[in-house]
Amino acid sequence: MKNTPFTNLHVKAGARMVPFAGFNMPVEYTGITEEHLVVRQKIGVFDVSHMGEFVVKGPRATEYLQYITSNDVSALYDGKVQYSCFPNGRGGIVDDLLVYRFDAEKYLLVVNAANIEKDWEWCVSHCAKFGLTPGEELVNESDSIAQLAVQGPLALKAMQKLTGAGVTDMEYYTFREIEFAGISNVLFSTTGYTGAGGCELYVRNEDALKLWDAVFEAGQEFGIRPVGLGARDTLRLEMGYCLYGNDINDQTSPIEAGLGWITKFTPSKDFIDRELLLKQKTEGVERRLKGFVMIDRGIPRQHYPIVDAEGLTIGEVTSGTMSPCLKLGIGMGYLSKGFWKTDTEIYIRIRNKDLKAKISDLPFYSDESKKA
Repeated sequence: MKNTPFTNLHVKAGARMVPFAGFNMPVEYTGITEEHLVVRQKIGVFDVSHMGEFVVKGPRATEYLQYITSNDVSALYDGKVQYSCFPNGRGGIVDDLLVYRFDAEKYLLVVNAANIEKDWEWCVSHCAKFGLTPGEELVNESDSIAQLAVQGPLALKAMQKLTGAGVTDMEYYTFREIEFAGISNVLFSTTGYTGAGGCELYVRNEDALKLWDAVFEAGQEFGIRPVGLGARDTLRLEMGYCLYGNDINDQTSPIEAGLGWITKFTPSKDFIDRELLLKQKTEGVERRLKGFVMIDRGIPRQHYPIVDAEGLTIGEVTSGTMSPCLKLGIGMGYLSKGFWKTDTEIYIRIRNKDLKAKISDLPFYSDESKKA
C-alpha cells in the first residue's frame, strides 16, 4: 500500500483511511455530508497525490497525442488544459484524462490513480509509431509529484494570498507555473472535479508539507477544511461528472457516455477508433448514460437495476447517492433507447422494490438549485 506525502497529516487529523487504487487515502474526516457542504460554501482541500502524471515532449508530441486521445489537441494553446480520453481500439475507454499544454513540444497528461500502470503501458505501446522513447520523450512522473485540489467558492481568494501572480481571474481549464508559498515552479491549474470552483496545486514531493501548511494557514480565515474522497464522489456526482470504473470503462464508448463533446472528428485528426466512433455518432447507439433523480424516497447505488413500469430491465445504475445539497437521491446509468428524454419516468429496483425516478438534465446541482 502506497502513502502520499500527506498521509501522516490525514491520520493526525483523525481521517478514516481506506485502501484506494493502491494508496492509503482519507475517505472522510468529520463526515461526508459536512465536508461536501464545506466545499460548496467555503473551501475544502483534497489530497489527490495518487493521480498519475506523464510528461510527453519532443517535435512529434502533438501528433502522438492527436492519435491516442479523442479530443482535438491542436485546439490547445500554451497554458490551456483539455479533458479527453484514450479510446481503446475496441470502442471502449482506456481512461479519461486531462491534457496540459506547456508548448507545442511539451505536454502533461494527468490520469486516474487506479489506471496509472494500464495507461502507461497503453501510451508506451504507441510510442514507436511516432518515434518517442519511453523514459525520454514519454516520462512517468507519478511517483515524484504531490497534488492538492483546493476547491470551493473562496478557494482562489485564499490562495491569492500565497503568490504575487494573479490567480483569482484565471480562466477555467487553464494553468500557470508560478512561485507559490515560497515554492518555485508550482503548477497552478483551474480545472476541478467538484463544480465549486478552485484550483489544483502540483509540487515535487519534497515541497509537499510546506505547501500543506501554507494552504491551510492562508485559508484559515475562510473556514478551510481537509476533505476526503467520500465527499469528492458526492460532489462530482451532483455535477454529473463521470467516474472511471463506474460510469465509463473499457466496455463503454465516449459516444454512449455522452462524451461526444470530447470526441472530435476534425479532418486533420486521425485517432484510435475514429471510424467506429464516427459511425456511432452518425447512426446512433442503443444505450446512453443518463442522469436521474428519485421521485420516491430511496438511494440508488451502483449496479442496481433500472426497470420500466412493467418491471422489464432497461438499464443499470452506474453511480448513485443522496445529494447533500438537493436532499434527493440522484444517479446515473446506462439506459436503453426510448428512455432518454428528460422527465421520462423510470424505476430503480432497490431491495426488491421498484421506486419511481425520472430522467434529469445534468448537472443536477447549480447555484440556482441550491437548497442547503
